[in-house]
Amino acid sequence: MILRRATLTGAASLACAALVLSAAPRATASTAAAHIKVGDVQKAMESLVKTGHVVGAIGEVYVDGKRVGKGSAGSRLLDGKGGAIPASARYWIGSQTKTMTAIAVLQLVKEGKLSLDGKLSEVLPEVVKKDLVERAEEITVRDLIQLTSGIPDYIGPDTSDPTRDYRPIDLLAASRKRSRPVETGTFNYSNTNYILLGMIIEKLSRRSLAAELDRRLFAPLGMRDTYLPTKAGEGVKGPHGHGYAPDETGTMRDVDKTMNATSMLGAGGVISTAREMSAFQRAFRQGKLLPASLSKVITDPPPGQPAPPAGGPCSGAPEFAAGGGGSAPGFTAATITSSDGRLQFAVSLTLAMDDDERGTVPPRITNALKSLFCPAR
Repeated sequence: MILRRATLTGAASLACAALVLSAAPRATASTAAAHIKVGDVQKAMESLVKTGHVVGAIGEVYVDGKRVGKGSAGSRLLDGKGGAIPASARYWIGSQTKTMTAIAVLQLVKEGKLSLDGKLSEVLPEVVKKDLVERAEEITVRDLIQLTSGIPDYIGPDTSDPTRDYRPIDLLAASRKRSRPVETGTFNYSNTNYILLGMIIEKLSRRSLAAELDRRLFAPLGMRDTYLPTKAGEGVKGPHGHGYAPDETGTMRDVDKTMNATSMLGAGGVISTAREMSAFQRAFRQGKLLPASLSKVITDPPPGQPAPPAGGPCSGAPEFAAGGGGSAPGFTAATITSSDGRLQFAVSLTLAMDDDERGTVPPRITNALKSLFCPAR
């Protein structure tokens, strides 16, 4: 399982796997959502499927919490099989999970139970005692959130068994076998940071990460179809799209059968819907989950990373905040939101392509965004 960054081109670029680690452009009159004209979401989904190697596409657009468009194209299974995917179907959200994990940690900071400058060695002394993280005495909670810890990623053969219930400690052990890619304080994308943040949440709350995300986020926001699976083999409930990736012979295999949420956890394991991801992003962007001073830890670019360019995908379109996507073999999902939180475009694509080809998907989503919010010339 590879949880990686996928970047949408243009002003609505998404630092997908890096949660929303980029500055949100200031809201302007162009984000007055009540006056936004939205294009045909169904046609946008059909166009996405036609770009090739997209098995199915679902998407919804929300303005001030009201759905103003939806679409479903392609099929649930490869080669047109399985019927259409319900537009309201659940799907893996991938690294959008990181934003949720970060918010739960920052709520603990707000409650005085944790310090952003607290050292990992002090917060989780067991990782030092068991030699699971190198230089834990240098790494802060802020470093983990902003991906500047220098801790290697754990993703690889040691964490790819679809039948094994991985513990966070197992993922840390896989990471520890690798050399540090950068020094502490330098940005480097590594899912291991969010495994550690999940462990911190569990230690301080005395609840499982799944239970704490539900208590702090899903239940208060009415996200009844959103959950973090806790066992290998536990996946997407209800009819949903299946993604595919080639095996060693080049044959496309259904990755829905091999996805293992216990190898993703707080880094990318949550399952949700377009409606509920829109509700989550709306609440976050409108300051309902964190005070502005703590939200900035997520939305501001980390040290050494440039802020994204301001503006919308075209003249007259809303300004969209950066961030809000995730990708893994078999799928790409994104929730693109206006910087004032009033407008969301949530989309899920199930794919049939190799890992290198997934880099072509974010620009396709950018084109869908333009078709919905850029006036026809």
